[in-house]
Amino acid sequence: MTMNEPDWDLYRSFLHVFREGSLSGAARVLGTSQPTVGRHIDTLEASLDKKLFIRTLEGLIPTEAARQLAVSVEAMASLSKAALRTLSATASEETGTVRITASEIIGVEVLPPILCALQTDHPSIAIELALSNRNEDLLHGAADIAVRMERPRQSSLVAKKLGAVRLGLFAHRDYLKRHGTPKTVADLSDHALIGFDRNREFLQVLHDWGLNLAIEDFSFRTDSDHAQAAALRAGLGIGVSQLGIAKRHPQLRQVLGESLVFSLEMWLAVHRDLRSNKRIKIVYDRLARELRAYADA
Repeated sequence: MTMNEPDWDLYRSFLHVFREGSLSGAARVLGTSQPTVGRHIDTLEASLDKKLFIRTLEGLIPTEAARQLAVSVEAMASLSKAALRTLSATASEETGTVRITASEIIGVEVLPPILCALQTDHPSIAIELALSNRNEDLLHGAADIAVRMERPRQSSLVAKKLGAVRLGLFAHRDYLKRHGTPKTVADLSDHALIGFDRNREFLQVLHDWGLNLAIEDFSFRTDSDHAQAAALRAGLGIGVSQLGIAKRHPQLRQVLGESLVFSLEMWLAVHRDLRSNKRIKIVYDRLARELRAYADA
């Protein structure tokens, strides 16, 4: 059959219904009416000849077709935002928006003072910060600059190694008072450990470090780095922390000392075509300098 190309407004309404789970929620985000969003969904379903949502009393449940479509529409939305950032100023001007993506822990614990100083020096540059442990694809416009703990592989990216961030095991001093301090790696089995829930990739990292742990060995589990750091500072158990971050919290004590210290490479990446853009170059160069100092420290 011949498929008519739906308008972007239909896709935008679909995306917000998919995210919010209801027509009313999408309408609030879009600043329009619920009937308008409903008509957009009906029109899109008719254009694609696909059922996208199942109507229930609890809201709209996306079908498999909707879940597949959402991946492409998310990419479309990212490209749309990237286009607006590109047009927010000419390449030779400092004014405009720069979108940075980084992991939760870097975005929450490391970047804020750097970005504060940056915007003090360059108030005409607006910063968007997207926190995700997924490797956001710069090629698809999800961000302008990426801070990553592994080397980006895309050939069209300019990637700079900033150094290696050191990590170790830490616990709150009150936890160690209650449960004692482990003297060997084997002693860890007698302690409460803070770790991941569904992120099994980091388990492989731990195995590479000689810590043969399974998900079940963690008594507190979350895939949020930020929540892990909060749990560590609250005294829930022993967990991994970057040494540079742990040093800011005097109540934390390093466990097993230098015998169990590891490192992760830190990289800064930008699309090759954006490297000469003035505002992006300003942000890129500042991040490179400050994050290299953080890694070295």
